[in-house]
Amino acid sequence: MTPTAFAARHPTLWRLAMRGAHEGIRRHGLLTAAQIAERADIALPRTPRPTALHATLPDGTPVAITDNSPLSFAKLAPVLDDGLTPEDWLAMLNDRVFLWPERRLGEGNLRARRRLGYESEWQGYDTAALLTLVWDRAEIAPINTGATIRRPTRRGRATFAPLAGLDWQAWRRARRDRGEVQGLDTPKEVTVRGGIPGAGAALRVVEAA
Repeated sequence: MTPTAFAARHPTLWRLAMRGAHEGIRRHGLLTAAQIAERADIALPRTPRPTALHATLPDGTPVAITDNSPLSFAKLAPVLDDGLTPEDWLAMLNDRVFLWPERRLGEGNLRARRRLGYESEWQGYDTAALLTLVWDRAEIAPINTGATIRRPTRRGRATFAPLAGLDWQAWRRARRDRGEVQGLDTPKEVTVRGGIPGAGAALRVVEAA
């Protein structure tokens, strides 16, 4: 798998952010929750965040770390592999930025954001331009890794599959062949470990949500 080949399947990567967040992204790129907390000198909770955290970067840029209220530690603990604890999993999420390979995959999140009163914007990124910057840290996941709603799916370190060198067809078959699902997988999330400093150059769409 290459950035060009992945972009042929998913030419635009999507995310939802607080209204106006694109201005900060053009200056600072896409930051992980952990990076925002470090730069803004705030502490991240060791448990899922019920609401968004608002802070300011040293240059005055306002930032927000959205809630992860769909994640329940009680439901997460029994479905973790590799000896991971819920705290480990939360740290793994906090060290990544998340995008959707299809806009429709974010509709449920948009409804939740509206219920919480967030003013949001859609951001669309040119896939090839964005991922070429961070191909060695780009991954895909076949599930919503930050949610444990209804019947939580098992998850572990292998849930995040590195795109560099990925055997696409083998990845699509892997969970089916293990008897975990009936069909072939498709990406539900695209993640990047450690953030994307140059993301603003790949930002093509900003729309009020």
